[in-house]
Amino acid sequence: MTVANEFDLKHRSRALTDGPTRAAARAQLKGIGYDDEALAKPLIGVASTWIETMPCNFHLRALAAQVKDGIREAGGTPMELNTIAISDGITMGTSGMKTSLVSREVIADSIELVARGHFFDAVIALSGCDKTIPGTVMALARLDVPAVMLYGGSIPPGHFHGHDVTIQDVFEAVGTHAAGKMTDDELAELESKASPGVGACGGQFTANTMAMAFEMLGISPIGDSLMPAQERTKPEVARATGRLVVDVLRRGLLPSAIITREGIENAIAAIASSGGSTNGVLHLLALAREAGVELEIDDFDRISERTPLLCDLKPGGRFVATDLYAAGGVAVLAQRLLEAGLLHADAPTVTGQTIGEIAEAARESPGQEVIRPLSNPLKATGGLAILRGNLAPDGCVVKLAGHERRFQRGPARVFEGEEAAMDAVTHGRIQPGDVIVIRNEGPAGGPGMREMLSVTAAINGAGIGEEIALLTDGRFSGATHGLMAGHVAPEAVRGGPIAAVRDGDEITFDVDARRLDVALSDEEIAERVAAYRPPPNPDLTGVLGKYARVVSSAAQGAVTI
Repeated sequence: MTVANEFDLKHRSRALTDGPTRAAARAQLKGIGYDDEALAKPLIGVASTWIETMPCNFHLRALAAQVKDGIREAGGTPMELNTIAISDGITMGTSGMKTSLVSREVIADSIELVARGHFFDAVIALSGCDKTIPGTVMALARLDVPAVMLYGGSIPPGHFHGHDVTIQDVFEAVGTHAAGKMTDDELAELESKASPGVGACGGQFTANTMAMAFEMLGISPIGDSLMPAQERTKPEVARATGRLVVDVLRRGLLPSAIITREGIENAIAAIASSGGSTNGVLHLLALAREAGVELEIDDFDRISERTPLLCDLKPGGRFVATDLYAAGGVAVLAQRLLEAGLLHADAPTVTGQTIGEIAEAARESPGQEVIRPLSNPLKATGGLAILRGNLAPDGCVVKLAGHERRFQRGPARVFEGEEAAMDAVTHGRIQPGDVIVIRNEGPAGGPGMREMLSVTAAINGAGIGEEIALLTDGRFSGATHGLMAGHVAPEAVRGGPIAAVRDGDEITFDVDARRLDVALSDEEIAERVAAYRPPPNPDLTGVLGKYARVVSSAAQGAVTI
């Protein structure tokens, strides 16, 4: 663990605040309330992703105030900054969703710029919705100053017709409604009850997947970070985390000591054992790149194959994140992985304990059913698989949790973008046995690599989810379930074989063989790819156009560095 004996608490901010030459800087800061006593203390950046466009981050402004109080109590001077956030759930199914993954880079860039420009001695980041979680941690990795990430927490489930519901149920209800199996009034009632207040989406979708991963990684305080958003003690946790970041500074503990190969492998094991989102692959690849840690897409397959699926969580299971917290939280899952010999127990965490020490001390709630015992896993192997083949030579990601199918062969139904596929699904033009192909939705081709939850949820809502398969160079929401391959690489606009597929071509998913193939010769694929021209794209302007020009493949995390 990287700890200095006498770590200078103002190791960076002295350059901003100390000495006669900094009089002008001090003058401006004094004008907005920072006195000599405040400026003599370490400056702690409080990087919030508060915004009023979504429930996930809506409450972070209030939590940031508590964090700042904790920092002051511990002897630091907080300076709050804000960055952007895009709601995946709200923009889903529209062109606005193209901005979501792009926002991850902007979040990381903006936090890095402010922290560099204002010489913060430490940083605490507050996250909520999907891309704010990896975006904030990517910034902390770049800065490598003492740091903590605090997750705003998950929303409780809503209640509809006698059972718990999440936003996943609303997306699937769109397909049910389109199939004539739900009335207008029932759909309106469901949408009014599925999202009761603040907090991120309740299932083991991308937000809770990444929050869990970063607790297991050690950059978030384990247990406290995953506390539900509406828990009455969440403000106290925020205050305590403010004190924690000052303690991390006093110990001189840097992100580079936490974001290691061992820590990232622990995070991957958490995703695999919880049935987490395929987006975890994308985000951990990106974080590894930022931290200078060697990580390949096939590492996810290797770790998932040796890790049992233990958490009975939506979208494939019965429970939500608030149930997981009540069952004992991530520490109990860490305990299971430790017992199985699948945890790098010596990996440090921001709490000052190793993940192994936290796991040994974990206490699960009596009778809890959310986290299975090792003797009774949901599945013997984890929830992710990496497939290759002549359709995905650089790899693609398949989520295995929530369904039993591992093989499908059928005719391709090809769509140039999400909207065309959605129209076919909602108008009953998809047949059992079809393999849906959605292209031009990759990092560059979208641009922005949209999630396909609207399509996949409509398929399941229409009752044909167990009879079709889907592949795309775009992404899936953590709420997606079924035999679906995302992140197909290379993508269509960069010469990927997915550009060669035509209606009726025979496609084979073979999870056991780790293959995704189309029944075409290499010569035929090459000829078709050379002749392929993607449709005109109206979104290659402004920031999206800039992103499309510089973004890497999904197989490398879709990063812009």
